[in-house]
Amino acid sequence: MEGEARLVITCPDRPGIVAAVSGFLFQSGANITDLQQHSTDPEGGTFFMRVAFDTAHLLLDRKAFTERFQEEVAGPFRMAWRLGLEKDRPRVALLVSRQAHALLELLWRWRTGELKAEIRLVVSNHPDHRDEVERFGIPYHHVPVEKGRKEEAEERILALLEEEKVELVVLARYMQILSPRFVERYPMRIINIHHSFLPAFAGADPYRQAYERGVKLIGATAHYVTEELDQGPIIEQDVVRVSHRHGVAELRRLGRELERAVLARAVKWHLEDRVLVHGNRTVVFSE
Repeated sequence: MEGEARLVITCPDRPGIVAAVSGFLFQSGANITDLQQHSTDPEGGTFFMRVAFDTAHLLLDRKAFTERFQEEVAGPFRMAWRLGLEKDRPRVALLVSRQAHALLELLWRWRTGELKAEIRLVVSNHPDHRDEVERFGIPYHHVPVEKGRKEEAEERILALLEEEKVELVVLARYMQILSPRFVERYPMRIINIHHSFLPAFAGADPYRQAYERGVKLIGATAHYVTEELDQGPIIEQDVVRVSHRHGVAELRRLGRELERAVLARAVKWHLEDRVLVHGNRTVVFSE
């Protein structure tokens, strides 16, 4: 192991968890650089922890570290856990429809090194953005979704994702509802950006819904995709204040700015092992 490593842990809360983890890391030659934790209830609740550590003087390789941590710490404390390395680059697919603002934001942040991932491909049900995407050196696949042939289109997309061994799917304003079968293939590994401050104005055309209700705040929500539309665990949200002077077009323009930033933060945090799912909620250890 080289560079920064991260342990992400979920377990029943009880005394001694932090001491056991930090003691194991100390004895293994690791230097803790960041530690965040949360408990739903110290008496019988669930405990969440993310600990980042430097591996420059680590005495164990990855296999030995994993085996010993499971035996000495994770097993006795009944932990669900994972080990991530900064040098790991998860394979990501981006899905998009006609609007490219969220897509281009992610590609720009990836090119500048902010998103630690391998973006393997972009898939769209429209041909519009091929030139823009291929300028980043990323393959672009046009998979139209024709009426009555949605299942066939999903099969083509899934085949592309499996061919590239994709680990994370990001819906960067992909305006198609995924089937339960598709979602089941990537549980808590599909991130969507919804152009509304959920749970308000779920479904279609939320900016028009917001305008008709005369809201004073509009927002955007990044969440994991589940079988129930727009009901998955929320990762990140943001809002902007508006007034009676803003028409639907202006609400959409302001919303696009929110969508870009909110989705980028959610993807970044997922890649950095900062998001833990707990039921239909998330614990997010942000920067």
